[in-house]
Amino acid sequence: MHHHGYLWTGPKARFDQEALRRPPHPEPPPLGNRPELIERYREVAVAFPSSDLPPLETAYWLVKPHALVRGTWDEAKDAAKWLGERLAEFAPRFPSEVRHDAAQLDRHVTCAAERLRSGADVTLGFYLERPSYLSLALVTCSPNRDRPGLPCPLPT
Repeated sequence: MHHHGYLWTGPKARFDQEALRRPPHPEPPPLGNRPELIERYREVAVAFPSSDLPPLETAYWLVKPHALVRGTWDEAKDAAKWLGERLAEFAPRFPSEVRHDAAQLDRHVTCAAERLRSGADVTLGFYLERPSYLSLALVTCSPNRDRPGLPCPLPT
């Protein structure tokens, strides 16, 4: 088992484009459906795997391009350390003083390490200066507990 780290930051309005954050249904709409529905399905089927937007379900980071992986770790504590470093890096941009609380940020890191050791994924999201948003994810791989059929993005 190992863990991949992902980071996305950008306009909150872009983050809110849920259609591009949701994998397409496994079966396309029947041919008799409205043409705009079929066209929208095709757009999402092409855009979802290549989009850098965080998926609604954390495990689906695994189908995104390998270039989006910010790090890979065998040990949960090392992946959680990366998370802590990113939190420290972005903390000055958090609008709430609570987010600047070192003890709270440490709790995020401790909880992340525990979740990863259990085989679970970790996702955190924070508003930055409006209208920006930060999404951090650590995804367990080989296999992923929630989606064991998803491929690992390690390069071949």
